[in-house]
Amino acid sequence: MITTIVMLESMGLPLPAETLIISASLYCAATHRLDIQWVALAAVIGAVVGDNIGYLIGRKVGLPLLQKYGARIRLTPDRLLLGRFLFRHHGSAIVFFGRFVALLRVFVALLAGANHMPWPRFMLFNALGGLCWAGGYATGAYYLGRKVTQVSGPASIGLGAVVTVGLVISIIFLRRNEERLTQQALREARTEAAAQKSGPA
Repeated sequence: MITTIVMLESMGLPLPAETLIISASLYCAATHRLDIQWVALAAVIGAVVGDNIGYLIGRKVGLPLLQKYGARIRLTPDRLLLGRFLFRHHGSAIVFFGRFVALLRVFVALLAGANHMPWPRFMLFNALGGLCWAGGYATGAYYLGRKVTQVSGPASIGLGAVVTVGLVISIIFLRRNEERLTQQALREARTEAAAQKSGPA
Protein backbone atom coordinates (compact mmCIF):
# COMPACT_ATOMS: atom_id res chain seq x y z
CA MET A 1 0.00 0.00 0.00
CA ILE A 2 2.77 2.47 0.91
CA THR A 3 4.65 1.77 -2.31
CA THR A 4 1.49 2.19 -4.39
CA ILE A 5 0.38 5.49 -2.80
CA VAL A 6 3.86 7.03 -2.97
CA MET A 7 4.29 5.81 -6.55
CA LEU A 8 0.95 7.25 -7.69
CA GLU A 9 1.70 10.61 -6.07
CA SER A 10 5.10 10.68 -7.77
CA MET A 11 3.38 10.01 -11.10
CA GLY A 12 1.28 13.16 -10.73
CA LEU A 13 -1.76 12.25 -8.62
CA PRO A 14 -2.38 14.52 -5.58
CA LEU A 15 -2.31 11.86 -2.83
CA PRO A 16 -1.15 12.18 0.84
CA ALA A 17 2.03 10.13 0.48
CA GLU A 18 4.02 12.17 2.98
CA THR A 19 1.32 11.81 5.65
CA LEU A 20 1.13 8.06 5.00
CA ILE A 21 4.91 7.60 5.42
CA ILE A 22 4.94 9.50 8.72
CA SER A 23 1.83 7.72 10.02
CA ALA A 24 3.20 4.27 9.13
CA SER A 25 6.53 5.10 10.78
CA LEU A 26 4.85 6.28 13.99
CA TYR A 27 2.75 3.10 13.93
CA CYS A 28 5.98 1.08 13.75
CA ALA A 29 7.39 2.95 16.74
CA ALA A 30 4.23 2.57 18.83
CA THR A 31 3.27 -1.04 18.10
CA HIS A 32 6.36 -2.78 16.65
CA ARG A 33 4.00 -4.71 14.34
CA LEU A 34 5.78 -3.36 11.28
CA ASP A 35 9.50 -3.17 10.58
CA ILE A 36 10.60 0.42 9.90
CA GLN A 37 13.18 -0.83 7.40
CA TRP A 38 10.43 -2.28 5.20
CA VAL A 39 8.34 0.89 5.50
CA ALA A 40 11.32 3.04 4.47
CA LEU A 41 12.23 0.66 1.62
CA ALA A 42 8.64 0.59 0.34
CA ALA A 43 8.48 4.39 0.38
CA VAL A 44 11.82 4.79 -1.42
CA ILE A 45 10.86 2.24 -4.10
CA GLY A 46 7.51 3.93 -4.64
CA ALA A 47 9.14 7.35 -4.93
CA VAL A 48 11.83 6.31 -7.42
CA VAL A 49 9.63 4.05 -9.58
CA GLY A 50 6.73 6.51 -9.60
CA ASP A 51 8.95 9.40 -10.64
CA ASN A 52 10.43 7.40 -13.50
CA ILE A 53 6.96 6.51 -14.77
CA GLY A 54 5.95 10.18 -14.42
CA TYR A 55 9.07 11.19 -16.35
CA LEU A 56 8.19 8.81 -19.20
CA ILE A 57 4.61 10.09 -19.30
CA GLY A 58 5.84 13.69 -19.48
CA ARG A 59 8.38 12.76 -22.14
CA LYS A 60 5.81 10.97 -24.32
CA VAL A 61 2.90 13.33 -23.76
CA GLY A 62 4.96 16.53 -23.93
CA LEU A 63 4.08 20.08 -23.07
CA PRO A 64 1.29 20.59 -25.65
CA LEU A 65 -0.93 17.89 -24.14
CA LEU A 66 -0.03 18.93 -20.59
CA GLN A 67 -1.05 22.47 -21.48
CA LYS A 68 -4.34 21.17 -22.85
CA TYR A 69 -5.27 18.61 -20.19
CA GLY A 70 -2.94 19.34 -17.28
CA ALA A 71 -5.58 21.29 -15.35
CA ARG A 72 -7.43 18.00 -14.79
CA ILE A 73 -4.62 16.91 -12.48
CA ARG A 74 -4.12 20.43 -11.07
CA LEU A 75 -1.21 21.14 -13.42
CA THR A 76 -2.43 24.66 -14.18
CA PRO A 77 -0.91 26.97 -16.82
CA ASP A 78 0.91 28.88 -14.05
CA ARG A 79 2.42 25.66 -12.71
CA LEU A 80 3.52 24.61 -16.19
CA LEU A 81 5.10 28.01 -16.74
CA LEU A 82 6.81 27.82 -13.38
CA GLY A 83 8.01 24.29 -14.08
CA ARG A 84 9.57 25.24 -17.41
CA PHE A 85 11.29 28.23 -15.82
CA LEU A 86 12.68 26.20 -12.91
CA PHE A 87 13.94 23.35 -15.09
CA ARG A 88 15.76 25.71 -17.42
CA HIS A 89 17.63 27.28 -14.53
CA HIS A 90 17.82 24.64 -11.79
CA GLY A 91 16.93 21.25 -13.31
CA SER A 92 18.99 18.91 -11.13
CA ALA A 93 18.30 20.81 -7.91
CA ILE A 94 14.56 20.87 -8.64
CA VAL A 95 14.45 17.09 -9.10
CA PHE A 96 16.27 16.58 -5.78
CA PHE A 97 14.75 19.29 -3.59
CA GLY A 98 11.34 19.10 -5.28
CA ARG A 99 10.74 16.00 -3.17
CA PHE A 100 10.52 18.17 -0.08
CA VAL A 101 8.12 20.78 -1.55
CA ALA A 102 4.47 19.73 -1.67
CA LEU A 103 3.68 21.79 -4.77
CA LEU A 104 6.58 20.38 -6.78
CA ARG A 105 6.65 16.79 -5.54
CA VAL A 106 3.51 15.78 -7.45
CA PHE A 107 4.56 17.35 -10.76
CA VAL A 108 8.36 17.32 -10.82
CA ALA A 109 8.72 14.07 -12.79
CA LEU A 110 6.08 15.02 -15.38
CA LEU A 111 7.75 18.39 -15.89
CA ALA A 112 11.24 16.85 -16.09
CA GLY A 113 10.07 14.55 -18.89
CA ALA A 114 8.10 17.25 -20.69
CA ASN A 115 11.12 19.56 -20.61
CA HIS A 116 13.35 16.75 -21.97
CA MET A 117 15.74 16.66 -19.05
CA PRO A 118 18.39 13.98 -19.84
CA TRP A 119 17.21 10.72 -18.27
CA PRO A 120 20.55 9.67 -16.68
CA ARG A 121 20.79 12.99 -14.85
CA PHE A 122 17.13 12.80 -13.86
CA MET A 123 17.55 9.23 -12.60
CA LEU A 124 20.55 10.15 -10.45
CA PHE A 125 18.95 13.13 -8.70
CA ASN A 126 15.57 11.41 -8.54
CA ALA A 127 17.09 8.41 -6.73
CA LEU A 128 19.03 10.63 -4.32
CA GLY A 129 15.96 12.76 -3.63
CA GLY A 130 13.70 9.74 -3.14
CA LEU A 131 16.18 8.15 -0.74
CA CYS A 132 16.60 11.29 1.37
CA TRP A 133 12.91 12.22 1.37
CA ALA A 134 11.19 8.87 1.84
CA GLY A 135 13.95 7.24 3.86
CA GLY A 136 14.62 10.34 5.92
CA TYR A 137 10.96 10.99 6.77
CA ALA A 138 10.36 7.34 7.65
CA THR A 139 13.36 6.90 9.93
CA GLY A 140 13.04 10.38 11.45
CA ALA A 141 9.39 9.91 12.38
CA TYR A 142 10.12 6.41 13.70
CA TYR A 143 12.92 7.44 16.05
CA LEU A 144 10.98 10.49 17.20
CA GLY A 145 8.00 8.25 17.95
CA ARG A 146 10.22 5.84 19.90
CA LYS A 147 11.61 8.64 22.05
CA VAL A 148 8.11 9.85 22.89
CA THR A 149 6.89 6.36 23.85
CA GLN A 150 9.96 5.72 26.02
CA VAL A 151 9.14 8.65 28.29
CA SER A 152 6.39 7.98 30.84
CA GLY A 153 3.94 10.03 32.93
CA PRO A 154 3.61 13.83 32.75
CA ALA A 155 6.97 14.10 30.99
CA SER A 156 5.53 12.09 28.09
CA ILE A 157 2.59 14.47 27.76
CA GLY A 158 4.90 17.49 27.95
CA LEU A 159 7.30 16.07 25.38
CA GLY A 160 4.43 15.17 23.08
CA ALA A 161 3.05 18.70 23.36
CA VAL A 162 6.45 20.25 22.61
CA VAL A 163 6.96 17.98 19.59
CA THR A 164 3.45 18.75 18.29
CA VAL A 165 3.93 22.51 18.65
CA GLY A 166 7.33 22.25 17.00
CA LEU A 167 5.92 20.31 14.06
CA VAL A 168 3.05 22.79 13.60
CA ILE A 169 5.43 25.76 13.66
CA SER A 170 7.77 24.03 11.19
CA ILE A 171 4.91 23.22 8.80
CA ILE A 172 3.57 26.80 8.95
CA PHE A 173 7.06 28.20 8.34
CA LEU A 174 7.70 25.90 5.39
CA ARG A 175 4.29 26.53 3.84
CA ARG A 176 4.64 30.31 4.08
CA ASN A 177 8.12 30.31 2.60
CA GLU A 178 7.10 27.81 -0.05
CA GLU A 179 4.27 30.10 -1.15
CA ARG A 180 6.52 33.18 -1.10
CA LEU A 181 9.29 31.54 -3.13
CA THR A 182 6.77 30.04 -5.55
CA GLN A 183 5.20 33.43 -6.23
CA GLN A 184 8.62 35.01 -6.67
CA ALA A 185 9.70 32.35 -9.18
CA LEU A 186 6.35 32.62 -10.96
CA ARG A 187 6.77 36.39 -11.39
CA GLU A 188 10.24 35.83 -12.85
CA ALA A 189 8.90 33.11 -15.17
CA ARG A 190 6.15 35.41 -16.46
CA THR A 191 8.65 38.20 -17.05
CA GLU A 192 10.95 35.83 -18.95
CA ALA A 193 8.07 34.43 -21.03
CA ALA A 194 6.87 37.94 -21.91
CA ALA A 195 10.40 38.94 -22.95
CA GLN A 196 10.70 35.87 -25.19
CA LYS A 197 7.35 36.62 -26.87
CA SER A 198 8.26 40.25 -27.55
CA GLY A 199 11.60 39.19 -29.06
CA PRO A 200 14.54 41.49 -29.74
CA ALA A 201 13.73 45.16 -30.11
